[in-house]
Amino acid sequence: MQHDFLGLEGRVVVVSGAGGGGIGTTVTTMVARAGATVIGVSRSQENLDEHVAPLAAEGLSVVPVAADASTDEGIATVMDRVAETGGDLHGLVNIAGGAAPATWMPATRVTRKDWRELSAWNLESMFFMSQAVAAELKERGRPGSIVSLSSISGMNTAPFHIAYGTAKAALVAATRTMAVELALDGIRVNAVAPGVTETPASATYVDKDEERDRRAIAMGRRGRPEEQAGAILFLLSDLSTYITGQTLLVDGGLNLKWTHLGADNTSLFLKDESFRAAITS
Repeated sequence: MQHDFLGLEGRVVVVSGAGGGGIGTTVTTMVARAGATVIGVSRSQENLDEHVAPLAAEGLSVVPVAADASTDEGIATVMDRVAETGGDLHGLVNIAGGAAPATWMPATRVTRKDWRELSAWNLESMFFMSQAVAAELKERGRPGSIVSLSSISGMNTAPFHIAYGTAKAALVAATRTMAVELALDGIRVNAVAPGVTETPASATYVDKDEERDRRAIAMGRRGRPEEQAGAILFLLSDLSTYITGQTLLVDGGLNLKWTHLGADNTSLFLKDESFRAAITS
């Protein structure tokens, strides 16, 4: 006799940031395979066509939606699609965010524009998307689960990446506060903080170096998208119904050693010396 331990069969889950081909796409795949209908959101139609549409073609219940979660208009588009989708709204996964290599720089060079853009994409998109889904859950009188992506940079120091690290740290604080406010409504709010993970985004500045990985990470290797997605799926599911307000570090023990900073305080994971020189100058 089979049992749906995850409790996602027939439910609706929004994944914001589904189209990058990394953690968000993997979460979308795993949640859909667990029986949910996934509204896969990306601001890039091209990314949706490449990474999310094929999931629907496989027969998974996935609805691609092109919308920018950092804007009110984008969030309204997502919530309109939620209203049109059959099934009980259950959850939200906030993956949208990140930081381009050009955003790495000393704290003394960060501009207001840099600060605001990274905050908007990594913190505001999470908060206002969560606000909209939580309000809809409350309106429907339903419990639910919200899981957001922080970063090890938000749990520790983030040299030469202060705006990103601060936004991810603020995401953790927002997670804790929303968890308290929404607990009596049966809505749980948690986060996952990945360490260095092999994704298309991280490949822009992290190269392959197995010896370095063995020195820096307790488990001796970088993470895989499915390992981050597994933790997110757990927090989203009925297996974690008594967990709220927590941020789960999924980093292979990187934080236990925390030896990935060189003598100049730059990360040993950075791909090349020219990039290292550029961000510290």
